[in-house]
This record gives sequence, C-alpha cells and structure tokens, in this order.
Amino acid sequence: MTFVVTDNCIKCKYTDCVAVCPVDAFFEGPNFLVIDPDICIDCALCVPECPAEAIFQDSELPAGQEGYLDVNAKLCQQWPNINELKAPPEDADEWNGVPDKLPLLER
Repeated sequence: MTFVVTDNCIKCKYTDCVAVCPVDAFFEGPNFLVIDPDICIDCALCVPECPAEAIFQDSELPAGQEGYLDVNAKLCQQWPNINELKAPPEDADEWNGVPDKLPLLER
C-alpha cells in the first residue's frame, strides 16, 4: 500500500505534507510533488496536512485519478527528494480546486 499525490497538487505544490513524512517519501518537480511507493510506509500522516486534499491511498483513488499511481512511481525516480517545508507558489490558492490539470504538469 502507498499514498498517491493526485491532480489537485499540480500548480499548488503545498509542502505541508512533506514536513510530516517520517520516511522522506516525497519528491519535488517544478510544479508538483510525488510520493515514492517503495519508500512510503502507508502511515497517512500526510493526508490531513495537504491543503489541496490531493493525497489518497492507492486503493481509494477517486475516479479518474488512477493514472497518478504510475505518475508518482515514475517521477519519483527523476526528481530530487524534498523533506522540508517550502513556500507554495504565489498563485497556488488560485489553482486549488481547478480540475484536469495533468496537461499542466511540468516534468
């Protein structure tokens, strides 16, 4: 079992979740965070910390978000690890809740 960062994190990239992860399972891209499924210990500490409500257990992904399991697994191999809180993008609140942001994902 693992947790998965989904669509609503794109262009929001709040890092509140990163600060509580006991195993440093988060990786940072230009405008998105991902979780390494091999590192995640399924503790769920990150879920209530996410202001965008973008983190779900892999077995409970909302309809249409299933592809993010693969996105997280692939991009965590390419991006650097993040384990400290950072300021979100200035326009993060404007993007929070905007649907279908996958085309905006910067790899």
